[in-house]
Amino acid sequence: MRLTPVLVAVLATTAIGVPATAATATQIRVDQVGYATDEAKTAYLMGTSSSAGAAFTVVDQSGKTALTGKLGASTGKWSTAYSAVYPIDLSALRTAGTYQVKVGGTSSPAFRVDSATALFGPVADAVVRFFQAQRDGSEVIPGALGRKPSHLADKKADVYDTPTFNSDDAITSKLKKSGGPVDVSGGWFDAGDYLKFTETTSYAVTNLLLSQRSNPSAALAAESRYGLDWLEKMWDGDKGVLYAQVGVGNGGSKGDFVGDHDVWRLPEADDALNVKPGDSQYYVKYRPVFRANNPGQSISPNLAGRVAAAFAVAAQNLAASDRATATRYLATAAAVYGKANTSGGSLVSAYPHSYYPESSHLDDLELGAAELALAGRALGDSRAAGWTQDAGKWAKSYLGGGDKGTLNVYDTSALAHADLVRLIRGSAQVKIDVTEAQLLADLKRQLQDGVAESARSPFRTGASVTDFDVASHSFGYVATALLYRSLTGSHDYDAFATQQRDFTLGSNAWGTSLVVGVGSTFPHCMQHQVANLAGSLDGGGKVVVGAVVNGPNGAGSFKKIDDLPEGGKSCGVSSFKQYDSSSSRYMDDVRTWQSSEPALDFTSTAALAMSLTAGKA
Repeated sequence: MRLTPVLVAVLATTAIGVPATAATATQIRVDQVGYATDEAKTAYLMGTSSSAGAAFTVVDQSGKTALTGKLGASTGKWSTAYSAVYPIDLSALRTAGTYQVKVGGTSSPAFRVDSATALFGPVADAVVRFFQAQRDGSEVIPGALGRKPSHLADKKADVYDTPTFNSDDAITSKLKKSGGPVDVSGGWFDAGDYLKFTETTSYAVTNLLLSQRSNPSAALAAESRYGLDWLEKMWDGDKGVLYAQVGVGNGGSKGDFVGDHDVWRLPEADDALNVKPGDSQYYVKYRPVFRANNPGQSISPNLAGRVAAAFAVAAQNLAASDRATATRYLATAAAVYGKANTSGGSLVSAYPHSYYPESSHLDDLELGAAELALAGRALGDSRAAGWTQDAGKWAKSYLGGGDKGTLNVYDTSALAHADLVRLIRGSAQVKIDVTEAQLLADLKRQLQDGVAESARSPFRTGASVTDFDVASHSFGYVATALLYRSLTGSHDYDAFATQQRDFTLGSNAWGTSLVVGVGSTFPHCMQHQVANLAGSLDGGGKVVVGAVVNGPNGAGSFKKIDDLPEGGKSCGVSSFKQYDSSSSRYMDDVRTWQSSEPALDFTSTAALAMSLTAGKA
């Protein structure tokens, strides 16, 4: 397998690893990146009751024994084939090096023991490369996949009224032009397709900017700025209008035009189309822009809160080094936040809403207000006290409501709570509606939700492997645990955080990392058009390094597998089927968006988790 220099660095542990396709009676699962020197370290053996009490040996690269012991008590049944899963306690490994676990004739992939910074700093850097690969517009980074400028017509895009959709997400109304042209070029593709959303971009930008606090890097700063530049284009301050989306996913219900999801191609192919109004692919080249609000109207509060947060965190990060830009960002954040519709009603996320069915907004308003207050405090803005009080008001409403979750694209409360605690500690004279203790208790509630779920999982997974977004939720737990530790000094959730990180990096039933280019086994066949058409299909050097896929999902979601798109290259890894359970399945196949499509929100949550881990938050 030919590797790029960066992949060689990321995959340095593969030298003595065993491929996940090696079929043996038992399997050993480890975090394929490794374990920090001083943390609890657990590997797992998938076997049967006959494996109980078996001895294990850990050897270093030279084959010398570094640790011996016996398997722990079974954590439960995984599947018919693997009726018992046994933990392997590796915590006594504290000497930096590369190791391998052996039980009888079964060997694990290799893994390293080193400092958290040495191990996970490169992973944090790797996930930033996914955003580079997702760039749209004229300022693309060619990278390993030879990216070229794309969707240059977005520089003069027309604005359309919000269409109506049927239950299959096809557009049932006539697309009616109502404004423009506007410059919405640049930004990032949202996932494996080429749509661009304010909803997910604002979430991703905020995560990247918060990552910069813990693990600063030039690449991270540049990519955060790239996303922020696009968000600036999506805000028309003169009209008080926020644009929510560029492009249509599905085409017309009558078959009169197609959308982005109907055509499998490289993005630069759209610029070469010779189309006129009425042609079926007209909206593939000349992509519609849809508003989140009309002039004179307020903005859906979830979007107002999270967009304000992105600009406000940027203002905080630049307050000391570039006051003029920071002040401009603060003004934009305040203007967007000030337009929030706080009187209720349907939320806007994407068109159709089912693409991102967000139901919560109190967390986003708390986040926006908290970040505004921190930015205001850093820049000496007198409005900081009022924003602090706002953050407390929204936090109280969130805590008293019934729509509470854990950190992912649909719930940003963990980020909001953490920074509101910082505000409270630095603004004792400002009276707000919640206490530090209440906020910390809710962070603990989120972690306890994961701990309760993990107790039922043989691999101690806090997020359900029978539902969507398991990778994102897992990285969210890592980030939340580290934020909680930084605020309280408590190490109560350190082991839980490590278990969730381990799961995403190979310590799962399928023995695969969920991050492309990271670990000895990772996704080869993502549902990602550029990766499929311009990349390697066997994990070779031309891969979208850093992309985080959904991962395992409920078995029922795979009852219908999509056909290979016309023009797509067939790609699927069959060896994972033997590790499926009756309730959960994982497929590394270009046809299965349910498990193999990467996305901005998945990857930005990973960026935050890995940056906090590497930065020893």
